[in-house]
Amino acid sequence: MFILFESLDRDNRGCLSPDDFEALGGLAMNPIGGRIMEAFFSSGQDTVDFSSFVRILAHFRPTDRNRNKEGAQQELPSSRTRKLKFAFQLYDMDRDGKISREELLQVLRAMLGLQVTEEQLQSIAERAIQEADLDKDDAISFDEFKKSLEKTDIDTKMSVSFLK
Repeated sequence: MFILFESLDRDNRGCLSPDDFEALGGLAMNPIGGRIMEAFFSSGQDTVDFSSFVRILAHFRPTDRNRNKEGAQQELPSSRTRKLKFAFQLYDMDRDGKISREELLQVLRAMLGLQVTEEQLQSIAERAIQEADLDKDDAISFDEFKKSLEKTDIDTKMSVSFLK
């Protein structure tokens, strides 16, 4: 991981700026690459150090759980719940703990672009909200998001090949 960090840190500053992430071609090609890149930077922060870089990338490692001495499972950055929280934050743009219809539409527009019509995007968003919104508040909470993805293989969906 340090080799990747060093390769992105072209100025040898010991931290990365948003411009440094341009070297990750896959991220640039990802329709929500900008949202993923933003996840590396805390609010008001314009650089990321190595430890923060590793913490974010851990979400893209295979799910891993360790047991502590008492036998209880510890939640690691690569746990299913932490991966889902990370993914949820990519949709929850205003950080209010809910994915609104408009936030969902913004992500869908970025992901699908001109491949579908606006009417089709509206229909996809409407169906997603109807299926996931268990409390009928016209938004998706993290618990609803988690439940809607309970049969999804998160390891396959959230992996980055250069980390294997």
